[in-house]
Amino acid sequence: MAQPVIESLTPQAGVEGGEVVITCRNFVFSTYDQASVRFGATETRVISASETRVIAPVPSSEIAGGGKITVTLEANGAASEGFPFVTGQKLAENLHPVASPAFDRDSGALYTTLSGSRGQKVPVSVYRIIAPGDSEPFLTDIINATAIAFSPEGEMFVTSRYDGTVYRVTPFKEGEPFARDLGIATGMAFDSEGRMYVGDRNGTIYSVNEDGESTTFATLEPSVSAYHLAFGPDGFLYVTGPTLSSFDCVMRISRDGEVARFFTGLGRPQGIAFDREGNLYVAASRRGHRGIIRITPDAEAEMVAAGIALVGVCFDDEGNMIVASNREIFRLSLGVEGYWPF
Repeated sequence: MAQPVIESLTPQAGVEGGEVVITCRNFVFSTYDQASVRFGATETRVISASETRVIAPVPSSEIAGGGKITVTLEANGAASEGFPFVTGQKLAENLHPVASPAFDRDSGALYTTLSGSRGQKVPVSVYRIIAPGDSEPFLTDIINATAIAFSPEGEMFVTSRYDGTVYRVTPFKEGEPFARDLGIATGMAFDSEGRMYVGDRNGTIYSVNEDGESTTFATLEPSVSAYHLAFGPDGFLYVTGPTLSSFDCVMRISRDGEVARFFTGLGRPQGIAFDREGNLYVAASRRGHRGIIRITPDAEAEMVAAGIALVGVCFDDEGNMIVASNREIFRLSLGVEGYWPF
């Protein structure tokens, strides 16, 4: 019996539950109980398999420590050589993010929300994550906290999709209203000059000045859930917002508020972030699989991390990608340097 050979993994990184496509050869078996896939030392279930292609999920037991492992195929007693793969380290769970986490470059801490259902007042609005498994309540009293962003001065701001308000967080961990009447306020980002932009999922992107006064910057198709905003190194504002279509777009808005399509073909695109090379990372589905999609400045796309129910992505200052599902936060050590406009 020939030894199975793994030719490629798509993608080569992932978090618990993410589906990985394994391109191989000589994976020959008569029944499924004769075939297995292992991530590190842990066997996972096989979703589908043939002699040349296997789909399998990242098992949860490999998530605890995260890092580099190998994937192997076994059939009829013959095993392949290990193929490198990076698993995500679980940082926090039992949360409810609806947007990307935010990394504070001043303190090195990570922040995320427990947003709750529409109109629900949860005990804690924002959590601070210091280390894996070490999260603490940080902010209360904001109903449906959605997006978190830091200004060039290091101030934290939080949007509420419940009351259409952007809150500025004081040094006493209190949220004071900064800008009001922003519709269903969801995504938020600062440009290189420190100006705030907020997305109202009803179809408006607002520009907000230092006094909290807002003006309409651009208009888009309404979203069924949220807008997610990020500025790229090219100075353009990029926006995702899931619609009822399964073939959604990433939009690009010029400094003058002109809206154009940048990339088309994603399912339910949500949180976005850039690296220093100008690549855009999107939590979305593509070709039937969900994860983090990397889109180059030339609009070429590939999945770089697998994961289910992913809603957000950001980077820390140590080359790690931080991804959020609708309940958990993971860290992937991919050696990617994130981009900040300031």
